[in-house]
Amino acid sequence: MFPDELRCWQEGLREQFPILVAEPGQVYLDSAATAQKPQAVLDAVTGYLTSENANAGRGTYRWANRTTALIDQARERVSAFLGDPSPSRSGVHFVNGTTEGLRTVARDWLVHELRDGDEIIVPFADHTANTMPWQEAVDLLARQGVRVAVREMPYDAAHDYDTRALRGLITERTRFIATTHVHHVYGGDMNLARLRAAVGPDVVISVDAAQSVGHLPVDVAAMDADFVVFSGHKAMALPGTGVLWAANRRGTRFSPGGWSGTPNTSGIVSLVAALDWLDAAGLARIASWTVALGARLTDGLRKLPAYEVLGCQRSLAADSPVQQRHGIVTFRHHAIGSNDLGFILAAEGFMVRSDGHCQAHQGEKTSSVRVSLHVYNTVDEVDRLLDILAGLDD
Repeated sequence: MFPDELRCWQEGLREQFPILVAEPGQVYLDSAATAQKPQAVLDAVTGYLTSENANAGRGTYRWANRTTALIDQARERVSAFLGDPSPSRSGVHFVNGTTEGLRTVARDWLVHELRDGDEIIVPFADHTANTMPWQEAVDLLARQGVRVAVREMPYDAAHDYDTRALRGLITERTRFIATTHVHHVYGGDMNLARLRAAVGPDVVISVDAAQSVGHLPVDVAAMDADFVVFSGHKAMALPGTGVLWAANRRGTRFSPGGWSGTPNTSGIVSLVAALDWLDAAGLARIASWTVALGARLTDGLRKLPAYEVLGCQRSLAADSPVQQRHGIVTFRHHAIGSNDLGFILAAEGFMVRSDGHCQAHQGEKTSSVRVSLHVYNTVDEVDRLLDILAGLDD
């Protein structure tokens, strides 16, 4: 699972993260919250700010023209990174993160598309950021006398979307479905190609890709999605930048409302550098590494009676042939509260997330510990974590 050649590749990448090199005793296991930044990203931002910083689209001098060109080139770079099959028709819009991107779709597009009696489907066991914007849009329309029904996305026992049950929810008035690519608690790929087949060719699909872009190859053509939204900071770029990609295939063409202010130019520069770094590292190999680390962790946890791993129970063994987690493993101790367990692990140098993970109302009712891995994490870190957890297995 971890051949020498792959370990050497990973070691070379890990050395490019200054924060990890500076504190070798600390183990960062919270990449689903934000990813660490490689030196190439930091250098790109510093280079921009010290050589050509200016406001885009608001000047005729060289620095301003160069910054304007950088923003235009960044849109092209994002489009290529996502495998956009029709860049002349689609649109890349920069936002400050996934939450704002989804709310922008809801506020500036969805409310204008829905009519009285229409229906939408929302995944209420996914991240709250992918549930609240759609409910806000429906509430806004209700105040205008437009009644839109909200249906709850069905899930199966493995916490995947239940596409068989979903087919039964689709009617001639179904206009929009909100989905997630990789689940932020269970770590599973939600299989959007299968979902598109279930709902048919006409329904608009929006994708929260916060936990997939920067972690595994993302192909918007294969998704057949209408909107794909992600955060830059979870893809190794700086905080405060993100992308809303619109296919412009179904419904009216997407256009953000209001006046377009100054873009986060340094954040966008960091995003381009991050995408370049990820492509050079190889996203398929990154995904293989994190899946393998996650499988090693679940395989160890299933042998410890005091722990419950959340999500698909058929994919806990390292050699499981069924769906595996994309670097996200969430679990509970049967006797130790998750917040207490988080403090225990922090005292040992392990940085994990321990709470409800911003999951909406159909999700877990009890807090848990989430370990989220990236390419800079090592086999030794996972094994050391398991050793500590085993010591609490009473």
